[in-house]
Order: sequence, then structure tokens, then C-alpha cells
Amino acid sequence: MNKSKILALLGVLVLISPALYSQVSKTPTKPNILIILADDMGYSDIGCYGGEIHTPNIDRLAAGGVKFSQMYNTAKCFPTRASLLTGAYYQRTNADFGNTATIGEALRPAGYNTFWSGKQHAKFNPTTRGFDRYYGMIGGCENHFNPGFEAAPGQAVPAYKVAGNRWALDETNTPENNNYIPQDSKFYDTDAFTDRALTWLDEYKNDKKPFLLYMAYTAPHWPLHAWPEDIAKYKGVYDGGYEAVRQARYKRQVQLGLIDPKTSPLPPMEIGETKPKWESLSPDERKLEATRMEVYAAMVDRLDQNIGRLLKHLEEQGKLQNTLVFFLSDNGACAVDPKVDHEDVNAPMGSVASYPSYGQNWATVSDTPLRKWKTTSHEGGISTPLIVNWPAGIQARAEWNQEPVHLIDIMPTVLAVSGAKFPGESKESNIHALDGVSLLPAFKGDKLARKSPLFYQYAKSAAIRDGHWKLVRLGPTWELYNLATDRTETKDLISQQPDIAKKMEVRWLAWWKDCTGSEWTGKAPKEPKDE
Repeated sequence: MNKSKILALLGVLVLISPALYSQVSKTPTKPNILIILADDMGYSDIGCYGGEIHTPNIDRLAAGGVKFSQMYNTAKCFPTRASLLTGAYYQRTNADFGNTATIGEALRPAGYNTFWSGKQHAKFNPTTRGFDRYYGMIGGCENHFNPGFEAAPGQAVPAYKVAGNRWALDETNTPENNNYIPQDSKFYDTDAFTDRALTWLDEYKNDKKPFLLYMAYTAPHWPLHAWPEDIAKYKGVYDGGYEAVRQARYKRQVQLGLIDPKTSPLPPMEIGETKPKWESLSPDERKLEATRMEVYAAMVDRLDQNIGRLLKHLEEQGKLQNTLVFFLSDNGACAVDPKVDHEDVNAPMGSVASYPSYGQNWATVSDTPLRKWKTTSHEGGISTPLIVNWPAGIQARAEWNQEPVHLIDIMPTVLAVSGAKFPGESKESNIHALDGVSLLPAFKGDKLARKSPLFYQYAKSAAIRDGHWKLVRLGPTWELYNLATDRTETKDLISQQPDIAKKMEVRWLAWWKDCTGSEWTGKAPKEPKDE
């Protein structure tokens, strides 16, 4: 070949190589998986869902990913973790995750390193169920500055709800760990969970394997604890009271395109006799209430800071581009004020010796514009933000996806992108099939392949969603809503559509029997408590 032909060929290669690179980049290799779970965070708390709390790192994920407006959880801490990690309705399993396979058990045989940092809330140690490394709390909640029940060096005796939550590091989970007392005065669990994850990422940074990192944070679950510098950012922000903050959030949600005021009117605040209106509070009571929300906001703020640390670390390692990130919360905001075994009622709110919560009124604000809270199957109890970010694999970026999706859909999605096989595929397996569907079509702006309704149950609350119809109850009486025209559940249509309601009830009862093997009696099995 003469010189002129060689030069011409090189020129053609230069011209077409960007196109070739572009096509290759559209089919990424096995992605890393990062699942970030907040604890008791409401629907409207983060900035990109209408909140005034500073969440620039979460908002960054939203700007480059898909935002789901109708993502559902199970209304409670443990059930959510069961469904998230197994792709099955938690009614099929138990505190040991029996008859199911975890996401770690699926991905580790497919060549993934598997890490779990944070809250566990079941009976087993994660290293026995598919995770290479684990660090965190086996129980349901803890003092964020000191999970033990004895004073750490230089600190006051910690407030606690139940003495001695179990704390584990990898396979170590002995009785001695039940009273885990940090020796570092700078210990704060949100920071500590991230510190451990960053250590693992560094330890395995030269490993060719992709990773699964499950970050199960305990923020902003009570007790409301935060660093003073974070609390200071929100001084005075909540002095206007519950309704003023709620109205401002709703206005931003409309501006963001998250909420359509025609189909999602803001319902009145559900304030009972023991939950007085802001206007009826004394100046001292208002100050106390505002401080509760300041500390809560500081916890969400610190959570976002730690998410920023994770993203920066992955970016510096050159791994963020091909990391599939999920961000969500385990249930709606918590309206319950817990009973506490030990606290110093005179300690500054948010400090290690205090054990505050923020109550029903602020929980209603957190769930704006939805009704009710954690433990209920109304929209405020089962709705969560869901942000999915994957620079190498998502095309429908910064868009609102309006399809109903559920925790059970995360496992099928991860299996689809990783090429991993579901451990229950063999005929001999006693592992139940996946209940969810893959979210991959949503990454391209397409419809999901769901063919069955979505089901819910926690304690005496229950629901079924079939298309735009939702049948829900909190106790023995069913209510029926058309969510296409009434997402905030303000108009009960059961008296107008009794036939639809009856058919949906029959389907819910059949689902319950399929999951549990028994008829619904009105009494649900006990789940692990928040302790």
C-alpha cells in the first residue's frame, strides 16, 4: 500500500473512531451498584422533591438521573429492607429472610464484591447471606453519637430506648458487641457508616471486580441527633410553623413538576386533640417545636454530605461513570414519639444525652402533600422519593417518571444490569420467585412490563393498587381512591364504586393467602420493633 492510501485510511479511522466510541459507551460493562437507603425520611424533605433542606448531592443525582414520583415502600423499616434486598413481598419471608435470596447472594456468584454498611434490622449477620463485608447495627434504632449505654470518653451518658443494640463488624457479632461504645469523640453513625464504606472502596480499588455497596443509613430516624454546626444552618428556618413550611414545600413541588395541583390538592393537616395548631402554642412551645425540626433537617443535611463524600470518592477512583445509584427512603415520615428507657430531659436537644423526636405535625410536613405517615398504607406511609442515576446507562435524565414502582423492582433491575442469575431459578429451589419487574425500560423513558397490581400490608393497614385505583384501609374499613385524579386521597369513592372495591378486596385476600399460606384473620404476624 502506498503512502497516500495509508494516510487516507488513517483519516477515515480518525473520522469514524468517535462514532465507534460513542456506540461502545452505550453498552457499558457490568456496573457497580450503590444503594442508598434513608431511614424515616419523608416524601418532601429533599430539595429536588420540594424541601428547603440543603441536599445538593442528592439533587445532583436527580439532575443526571430518573426521578420517580410514585415509588412505594412497605411503610415500615424491617419489611422494606426485606423487600428491597430480596425482590419479594416481605409477607413471604420472616426475620431470617427465609425462603428468599438476598441481592448479595445473587451478585457475589456473578463476580461482585459485596459490601453492606449501616442498619440491618433482622436476625442474621449479613456475612452469612451473601455479603463479603458488613459494619453496623443489627437492631432497629440507636443513639447516633453512642450506640451503647455507657458514656464514651469525654461524653455524657447516652440516652437510649433499649440498652445494648447489637453492633457487628464482618462476621463478628458477639455478646460483647451488644454494648458498643465508641472511643472516638467524633463518632456519629452517619459519618461512621460512610467512613467504613470508603475504607472498603480503597481496600478493593485495584480489584477488577465490580462492587455492590448497600448504604443503610439510620438518619433521620429518631432520636434526633446532629452536630451543632449542622443544626446552626437551620436556625430560624422553621419559626413560621408547620403550615407555613408545608405550604412552601407544596408550592415548590408544583413548580418542579412533581405535583399537579389539579390531581393532588393539598389536604388539611391531620391534627388531633393532642397535636395543637401552631397558633395555639406559647412562644416557648413554638421555639421547642422549631428546634425539633432544625435538628431533623440537620440530620438530612449530614446524610447528604456523606452521600457527597461517596460520590466524590467514586469519581476520584474513576468509577462513578459506571455506577448505578439508587436513592430512596424506607417508609414515610414517623409521627410516633417513642418511649425512652433513659435520657436527660435537660440536655440540649440533639445532643448525646437527649432522645427527641419531631411528632405528628412535622411528620405531616415531611410527607407533603400526602396523607398520613409511617406504618400506614395511605400514600404518606408508603411513598418515597426514588432517584436512579447511572451516567453510562440512563438516557431519560432529569425527567419525572410517573409510573407506580415498588421496592420489589430493585432486585430484578440489578439482576438485569449485572447479568446475575436469580438463585431461585432451579426447580429444586425453595426460594420464591421475584415479585417485582425490572426498571430498565424506565431508564429509556419506556413503560414497565408489570402485569399484576401492587400490594401492601403492615399491621392493621393494607392496600392494593391496580392501575389508577387504590383500595386502602387503616383498621377494618376500606376506602377507595382514584389516584389519577386524587393522589392525595381526599375523596373516598367506595360508596360510588362498590363493585370495583369488592373485586380489589378479593384480589388482596388472594394475595395474602398466596404469600402466607393462610387466610387473613385480621391479625398480622409480629415484625421486629424499632429498638
